Order: sequence, then structure tokens, then C-alpha cells
Amino acid sequence: MTEDINKACQILQAGGLILYPTDTIWGIGCDATNEEAVRKIYTLKNRTDHKAMIVLLDNSVKLETYVTDVPSIAWDLIEVSDKPLTIIYSEGRNLANNLLAEDGSIGIRITNEAFSKKLCERFRKPLVSTSANISGEPFPANFTEISEKIKNGVDYIVNYRQDDQRKVQPSGILKLGSGGLIQLIR
Repeated sequence: MTEDINKACQILQAGGLILYPTDTIWGIGCDATNEEAVRKIYTLKNRTDHKAMIVLLDNSVKLETYVTDVPSIAWDLIEVSDKPLTIIYSEGRNLANNLLAEDGSIGIRITNEAFSKKLCERFRKPLVSTSANISGEPFPANFTEISEKIKNGVDYIVNYRQDDQRKVQPSGILKLGSGGLIQLIR
């Protein structure tokens, strides 16, 4: 795992794309503060850049660096969630502008999975985590279901957990609005 993390960090620092396991499905990742790297993911996925992508962090303490206002309910939701949970916050900051939704919101998930958590810690920046598929196609439930186009379109493919055949699901998604409004997205 250490070799994969070191190599992935080199690629991320150079503005490249990685294919990596997360706490949910395999993801395409890049430096979430690098607009050009984010643009490369949109191109690879054939996805319009007004459709925001999820960001991974290794620790909830870092939320306040990337979100203007973290509602108090968010801390409770993160603490009690027993499954991966992405929360959409109303105003992202210190991230690539093309990563934010049209309304300025951003979806962030705190990962507890060994590899993605260690990668976030070592890289010291938020990571994009978007499903490893072409936009509109089904998400891959494990590494063997990832298309060759995606595999050929990234700069580094992490070896860790490639042989894991468990069928996994994407995270749940909640959007937090003003006045404590919670909207279930997925």
C-alpha cells in the first residue's frame, strides 16, 4: 500500500489522474484544488463541467477549510453515520472553481477506508472522487468492471484491492440547506 500511496501522490502533485479504491466504489481522482486536473476528469468521463463531483477528506476537522459554513447538524450526521455519507454543503471554498456546482455547493465525504484515508492524509489536499465510469454508464461495482477507456485515460492505477470482488455501492448523499433543511439525494 505504501508504494501505491507514494506513486499516487507523485501523480496527483503533477496534476495527473489516478484510479483508486475508496470507501465505496473505485474512483477517478485528482487534486481537488487543481482546475486543469478537474477538467481532465470531466473530459475522460464525457461529463459536462456543471455537474459537480464529490471530494474526499480524511478528517472532518478539515471541513471548515473547504466549506464556508458547516451547519451543526453536519457534525452529528458524520458522527452517527455507519455507512459512507456524502454531504452537500451550500458554499464550497479553496477548491477548483470548476469542481463546484453552479450554485457554489460541494459534496464532501469523510473517508474511513484504509487506502483512501491514508492517501488523503499523505497528499494533504482534498481529492476528487468520482465513479470510474463514462458519464451515463453504470458505475463499476469492483475493479474488474472498469472499462478500458477509463483505465487507459488515467496516469496511474492503484494496485491495492484490485482483486477485491465484493460488490459495493456508492455513498448516500444528503444536501444541507438553510434553516436545517435536509434533502435526501441518494
